[in-house]
Amino acid sequence: MPFLLAYSLGDGEGGPEGSSEAIELLLRNTGLPIGGPVVESSRNPSLPLTLLVEAGQAVLNMPHLSAQCVVPPEWLAAVGERGHAYFMFTTRPWPEAKPGVPLAEEDLAAFAGDEETMTNAAHCLLTARSLRS
Repeated sequence: MPFLLAYSLGDGEGGPEGSSEAIELLLRNTGLPIGGPVVESSRNPSLPLTLLVEAGQAVLNMPHLSAQCVVPPEWLAAVGERGHAYFMFTTRPWPEAKPGVPLAEEDLAAFAGDEETMTNAAHCLLTARSLRS
């Protein structure tokens, strides 16, 4: 399953608590419930989230936020086969993660799979689009 994870570093105004509150408000205003159920963008056409997959990159757009990352070939193959990616946006800050610094696979798995991370997150299946679709 192609997977995307979004989180805060907790370094915004108000520190970790303020960052969590801001993400919670963003998610609720976007129509993504925290803690479940999983929202399917294909069944919610008014959901203001998009996933563009093009030229080896994934671009996620939602109100007040846009993120772009290079994805590995196996991720591209999986999203091409399934037509969607699993997106999780947690309100739990992860200050140990540093922008531009690769994460160890076990650190990512430990954070993403942690119960606190998952229960304090919005979960969504995002339909992947390309410039050709």
